[in-house]
Amino acid sequence: MAQEFTREGYEKLAQELEFLKTEGRHKAAEDIKEARSHGDLSENAEYEEAMNDQGRLEARIVELEAILKDAVIISDAGASTVHVGSVVTLKDVEYGDVEDYLILGENEFTNEENYISAESPAGKALIGSAPGDVVKYEAPCGIVMYEVIKIVK
Repeated sequence: MAQEFTREGYEKLAQELEFLKTEGRHKAAEDIKEARSHGDLSENAEYEEAMNDQGRLEARIVELEAILKDAVIISDAGASTVHVGSVVTLKDVEYGDVEDYLILGENEFTNEENYISAESPAGKALIGSAPGDVVKYEAPCGIVMYEVIKIVK
């Protein structure tokens, strides 16, 4: 299933993939070579760990290749509703606080402030909304309501 990405989010994953395929694989091979030099492989925990690390590396490479193969890079030109990649100005209906948030796709989400994952309850409520809409969603602290003030992009 295709996932939406901002241009920056797509590029970040593409760079991670390239790093893993080059430097990551090289380091994994060096770690295995070093561990082999320590003797009997049947009782060599370092070797086993290096092999496990290589397996995790290869799994991540396969995962990233699959994600990027079907990725859709969204365009922010002329957007009238909130979508992945939107910078949206929201007003907390209860407290009156106004802040800008960037809506990010599932595989580019970060826990930094002022980012909202499109897959989160807040993100799901905001996707498709337009300026003037009031959206509400269930948060751990209860029902939260935001008014969409403007969509920057």
